[in-house]
Amino acid sequence: MATAVVHRHEPHGGDEAEAAAQALRQVKHYLSEHADDDAVRARVEAEPDAELLLPRGAVELLATVLAHMAAGRAVAVVPAHAELTTQQAADLLNVSRPYLIGLLQSGEIEYRSVGKHRRIKAESLLAYRRGDDRARREAADELTALNQEMGLL
Repeated sequence: MATAVVHRHEPHGGDEAEAAAQALRQVKHYLSEHADDDAVRARVEAEPDAELLLPRGAVELLATVLAHMAAGRAVAVVPAHAELTTQQAADLLNVSRPYLIGLLQSGEIEYRSVGKHRRIKAESLLAYRRGDDRARREAADELTALNQEMGLL
């Protein structure tokens, strides 16, 4: 399997975030008004007679991307079956490459070796991130409960 091309977009300021927020409102409104549609029709402004027929799933993914852009966060699109280099994987987790390699060596994230290089399936990386996020939420909930029991909140 070939190494994936990671499409990453860094935010470019408030104007872009505002444009993303406005587009997100429009996309969410359309999706809610057409909840039963499997596809979305989009008009191309530069060519009024041109119309695109987009799969609903693609438009829902676009809404997720717009939400992150509106919040000023970088966005990366990676096919689920893709294999990532250690640097790409570290960038997606927002950790250093040495820290990621430690996670790989400890068995936290599944990977395979190609010669002397490591390749990480995007699915494995995302599964790790979901588990890590879940563990963090549970720890925060436990701390909140303890604070409430102690009368600190």
